[in-house]
Amino acid sequence: MTMADIVETTGGPEQDRPLYRAAGVTRTYTQKGRIVKALTGVDLQILPGEFVTIQGPTGGGKSTLLQLLGALDTPSTGSLLLDGRELSSASAKELARIRAEEIGFVFQGFNLIPTLTAAENVDMALEPLHLDREERRKRVAAALSHVGLDDRVDHLPTELSGGQQQRVAIARAIVKRPRVLLADEPTGNLDESMRDEILTLLQFLCAEGITIIVVTHDSAVARRATRRLRLTKGVVQDITK
Repeated sequence: MTMADIVETTGGPEQDRPLYRAAGVTRTYTQKGRIVKALTGVDLQILPGEFVTIQGPTGGGKSTLLQLLGALDTPSTGSLLLDGRELSSASAKELARIRAEEIGFVFQGFNLIPTLTAAENVDMALEPLHLDREERRKRVAAALSHVGLDDRVDHLPTELSGGQQQRVAIARAIVKRPRVLLADEPTGNLDESMRDEILTLLQFLCAEGITIIVVTHDSAVARRATRRLRLTKGVVQDITK
């Protein structure tokens, strides 16, 4: 079965307003007694259904920005809206709800639990949603099928290739049916062939309406996006060509 057979394109949502809107966002923190200005004034809009990549030098603020977009952290100053809701002043409880229900995360290191099967790793993402057992089972099966791993549901991570492990991680991210998927160097541990497979999968998910935001150092990854951003010294530039 090919990925085209697995993924049914349904089209993206109405792009009537930005999904994310950042205005004057800064993030400053203290590290070993010194002040670090990770973001110095980010102005940014991301529309629903976009595939956006963020590039830039090490230490330029890419991971910090991704943490803010993922409601894992809040700005020091400025405004950051997700679908019109102000994240910078949201309560810890509300930020946790947003992370649990609306945002999927994928990382370079896969972050799978080695003692759990593929299905069990994916199921972990559903724990905060308080679904019944049958609904969870259906969602897990559908998510793994969506990424082409119908025949690997009972395999442990050590029994899977790097590309398959990243597919499990993506299934875990999409099983809760998020509006946005944030990925930090998702192809960094993969060879060229596996990288292209993961990028094709992300493009299919974007075509279905999930907003994809990827931090990457790889220009081959960035070229697959619909928008390319560069973050240098805490400031964002749109370099889409």
